[in-house]
Amino acid sequence: MGLIWEGIVKAFELVFGGDPDVWTITWISLTISGSATVISLLLGIPLGILLALSRFPGRSMAVALINTGMGLPPVVVGLFISIIFWRSGPLGFLELIYTPAAMIIAQVVIAFPIVAGLTMASFQSLDPNLALQLLGIGASRLQVLWLLCKEARLPLLAAVMAGFGGVISEVGASMMVGGNIRGQTRVLTTATVLETGKGNFDVAIALGLILLALSFALNLLLTRVQQRDRIRWPRLS
Repeated sequence: MGLIWEGIVKAFELVFGGDPDVWTITWISLTISGSATVISLLLGIPLGILLALSRFPGRSMAVALINTGMGLPPVVVGLFISIIFWRSGPLGFLELIYTPAAMIIAQVVIAFPIVAGLTMASFQSLDPNLALQLLGIGASRLQVLWLLCKEARLPLLAAVMAGFGGVISEVGASMMVGGNIRGQTRVLTTATVLETGKGNFDVAIALGLILLALSFALNLLLTRVQQRDRIRWPRLS
């Protein structure tokens, strides 16, 4: 307990003391994971809607790949992204290995299937007759799609939370493709691993608490939006 308390005290010292390394690491973490989450949403939501509302040859295979990708180990993603962008790899000429761009790509590969899978599930849970009813009252296909998105907005927010949570907390892929370079690719998770290996448990605990605080703050914000629009059931007593 003493070590944990020291870590909590250290976290307050690092954050409120304006430690430049901590603020840099935190900013890099938010920039990389935030960018990866936005890209995953832009790719995953349309694909999830397409898989939920359309029928085409190969759809079952695509759904199976998305479902498999939702449980893809980050270290495996890091391995293949590293091979692809390694200097002797097929895209080595881009010189992206050990850069924030490579980390964003790896995190997109991790978060994209999560977002697509949850989006697909949210649309499949809607009443299948809803789209027909909307078309029957004269709504255009674009209007129908927009109204379906509004109906599925609560589980879509869950997809945002799951996607961001999956990338802000992963360490394997970030370490392998980013290299944990100070001031460039060192994020909260890789910095925590580094400090733990050095025996600086108070600093490691502090970084871990900062990571938890960031995740909690975003999830709290999205949860408040999500719960504000929930169905209000009548009291039973």
